[in-house]
Amino acid sequence: MAIWVDENTRVLTQGITGRNGAFHTRQCLAYGTKIVAGATPGKGGETFDGKIPVFDGVHQALKEVEAEASMIFVPAPAAADAIMEAADAGIKVIVCITEGIPVLDMVRVKRFLVDHPAILIGPNCPGIISAERSKLGIMPGYIHKRGTIGVVSRSGTLTYEAVYQLSALGFGQSTCVGMGGDPVHGVGFIDVLKAFQDDPETEGIVLIGEIGGSDEEAAAAFIKENVTKPVVAFVAGRTAPAGKRMGHAGAIIMGSSGTAAHKIETFERCGIRVAENPAVIGEAMKRALDEAKR
Repeated sequence: MAIWVDENTRVLTQGITGRNGAFHTRQCLAYGTKIVAGATPGKGGETFDGKIPVFDGVHQALKEVEAEASMIFVPAPAAADAIMEAADAGIKVIVCITEGIPVLDMVRVKRFLVDHPAILIGPNCPGIISAERSKLGIMPGYIHKRGTIGVVSRSGTLTYEAVYQLSALGFGQSTCVGMGGDPVHGVGFIDVLKAFQDDPETEGIVLIGEIGGSDEEAAAAFIKENVTKPVVAFVAGRTAPAGKRMGHAGAIIMGSSGTAAHKIETFERCGIRVAENPAVIGEAMKRALDEAKR
């Protein structure tokens, strides 16, 4: 089945006429994603590559075409408004790739989404892909193979590494969700874990966390109480110094709070297998699946 997007999902690209929006829209189309429209203010009436209609906004687009999901490639100063525009128009799954959105802008978005239910993935994320069905984002599609492993991650590049290992070992993926590492974001680990637990196609789960915040600890507790499928976790940032921001805006630790060691300890205390380094994520998943079959 996969979660949230599949081969039937109709997608609209916000910022389709920009450099990044245009490039990745073409990549998604080549993967098989059903992109039915684009939206760029002032570009209404044009077409993208001579076949996809472009509208001035999402509301205008949905008067002419049906779409359930949106990809956002809008510059950071306008990205929060783009998210809220999509939600207000009735888009159900919103994938915001844009990085550098001000934290206070995202606070406004979070409050807005309370009254406008939508699944928001991101911002500052690689997106979501249901392998060999639909890709909404910037991940390299060719490494993904259809199968039964769900992947959820705060790190884009580590997602790709885990997927490559899984595919090389013959373990395809159901859906991969790159939720991004910003401190204020859309879906979190628990949202995705719930969806994977309920998805009959997903038989195992890879969770990739990072230093900073307490999302991983909350996810570990949720897994212990609610997830019956094998889970393998990896936490990046074992050697990160306290008090320094490391890449993502959310990747900062203070004292013992948010450290990789504390997150790993929590996973292990909850009975969750932890990969020692990123090179063995695939092998760890293989062992977890083998043990589950015994």
